[in-house]
Amino acid sequence: MTALVALETCPALVLNADYRPLSYYPLSLWPWQDAVKAVFLDRVVTVSEYDRVVHSPSFEMRLPSVVCLKAYVRPPRHPAFTRFNLFLRDRFACQYCGSDSDLTFDHLIPRSLGGKTTWDNVVTACSGCNLKKGGHMPRIAKMWPGQTPYRPTMGDLHSNGRSFPPNYLHESWLDFLYWDIELEP
Repeated sequence: MTALVALETCPALVLNADYRPLSYYPLSLWPWQDAVKAVFLDRVVTVSEYDRVVHSPSFEMRLPSVVCLKAYVRPPRHPAFTRFNLFLRDRFACQYCGSDSDLTFDHLIPRSLGGKTTWDNVVTACSGCNLKKGGHMPRIAKMWPGQTPYRPTMGDLHSNGRSFPPNYLHESWLDFLYWDIELEP
């Protein structure tokens, strides 16, 4: 007899109508309840299923592990400026020293000198480098970012997100994801 898999461990990978994930980081996943609801509302096509079955008194179905939207969702060309998207653009690394701990963001032209919070003026910085640079211009602080800040496209963020695969990937998802990953036995 096989052990019953907990329903919470059965999310569905959500693909756009072109069979590409809506997002790589975070990976576009729906809880099993949302996936089942979308199947019943005929908004998705079930591409792959878990061995896990859910049922009511009069109905039974295998849980979807991969679903594809029937209607294409056009992603915005440029993502919103958020702390998460900035860190993803900069690959979760300080642009001054490369550290991946205690990340903040730094204004190249400090706000005290009229700098704006925009893609072109903000970089990821660890708290140590941010404190060291303080409210100075890069040439005064003698600190330059490893990458010139830029306004990323959604494609840039998808590409960077592929560098950070999640801890858990179901085998049925691998045909739709583009990471070089070996599953644990």
